Amino acid sequence: MKKHQNSKVSDNPFFLLLLGMLLILSACSSSSSSSSDTSTDNTSTTTTDTSTDNTSTTTTLSAPTGLTVTSRIEKTTLSWTAVSGASSYTIYWGTSIGISSLSTAITSVSTNSYSHTSLTGGTTYYYKVAAVDSAGTGTLSSEVSAAIPNLMGGAIQNGALSLSTSVTTFAGKALTTGTDNGTGTAARFKNARKITTDGTNLYVTDMLNNTIRKIVISSGEVTTLAGTAGSSGTVDGTGTAAKFNNPLGITTDGTNLYVTDYNNSTIRKIVISSGVVTTLAGTAGTTGTDNGTGTAAKFNYPADLTTDGTNLYVADTFNHTIRQIVISSGEVTTLAGTAESSGYSDATGTSARFYQPFGITTDGTNLYVADKKNHRIRKIVITSGAVTTLAGDGYANSSTNADNGTNATIGEPEGITTDGTNLYVTGFYRHEIRKIVIASTSVTTVAGAGGISSSDYGSADNTTGTDALFKQPTGITTDGTNLFVADYANSTIRKIE
Repeated sequence: MKKHQNSKVSDNPFFLLLLGMLLILSACSSSSSSSSDTSTDNTSTTTTDTSTDNTSTTTTLSAPTGLTVTSRIEKTTLSWTAVSGASSYTIYWGTSIGISSLSTAITSVSTNSYSHTSLTGGTTYYYKVAAVDSAGTGTLSSEVSAAIPNLMGGAIQNGALSLSTSVTTFAGKALTTGTDNGTGTAARFKNARKITTDGTNLYVTDMLNNTIRKIVISSGEVTTLAGTAGSSGTVDGTGTAAKFNNPLGITTDGTNLYVTDYNNSTIRKIVISSGVVTTLAGTAGTTGTDNGTGTAAKFNYPADLTTDGTNLYVADTFNHTIRQIVISSGEVTTLAGTAESSGYSDATGTSARFYQPFGITTDGTNLYVADKKNHRIRKIVITSGAVTTLAGDGYANSSTNADNGTNATIGEPEGITTDGTNLYVTGFYRHEIRKIVIASTSVTTVAGAGGISSSDYGSADNTTGTDALFKQPTGITTDGTNLFVADYANSTIRKIE
């Protein structure tokens, strides 16, 4: 008889299979429930994050108001009314109208003003400003714009001037010499000879005072930047510690002034911000024709100079040449004319001839020379040295004076400037200011009587240019709006609007 064995349910393979299936179904059910919960949680979290992000990019800060912009050489200055609650500001800018939040941005501006620097002359810049807080960037302001003055050749060349030709005395008192600083007609000069500008100030060679004067254009305030009145010499130094000997020509690149120290036959440099004066080229008291670097070069009573920002171009008057100086190195070379050989000849480089070139300016491509004793205006292509005659009939005074090119009379031109479209020339002999359209060589009289009789010179201001009187006008420049003239024999600075 067989012994009966008890069989456990757990040992039954079918039972184990069924149990396994139940466990799998249970796990799937739990996983589905858990996945559903997680999905619900994620959806909830995403909604919350999105809401938070929207809050972080939305702010109730209002648009800044009162936005203004002013321009100077290579920079603009913006200011606006502070926005309550702003932690900083963002400035959006570009060179075309229609600034938006997609424009180039200057961020984290901490105050309600900003100076934008290293800008290009002759270019217009557009701006909008927005306030910023921890929640984001607010509404953009209205748009403003400003054109950067194009400083070239010691003048502002923003295009053709629109002149009424009204003439006034801007600084100094006619036929009253002196050394006084002051405002407008309270100031005194002693035969102011040449003049330049950076668009904000005028700088004048006060020749017989042996000083360099500064005039604030907006106010007419006159101060002495360098040199000591009544004390001539050759000393390098700062401000009134420096000495000049009949400073004559002057130009600026916006940072420095460059002066032809006439009786010293040297080229001097003045740092505008500090008044520090140094000698860039030439040796004081030594005339000559040598090219070279710095003090190894020699000049012969240079009367004027101009700059394109890289080089200086010097009217080396009694060498009858046009010299070039590399500003960075002081290297001097001869661009046109032959030293100590005066004459009149259009040609290239040293084959050309001048006769006491006394004034010079540039538009960055060409030089324009007041060829004093030839009574002509000459043009020099900088890249080639090619010299041509733009205007002047070769006579100091002529009854057949015409209004075009080489048929026009320009008696002893001393000063010359350009707005980039026209040339403006001071006629020393005929006491007049002449305008030459560069493209057509048309010549007209802007101001002055244009004659040599006693009734043709004087100091009278007038709302009509040709009814105003000058007495041996020499230097001339423009701030892009007006002309300013150094009226030599009157010891005044005249303004032509």
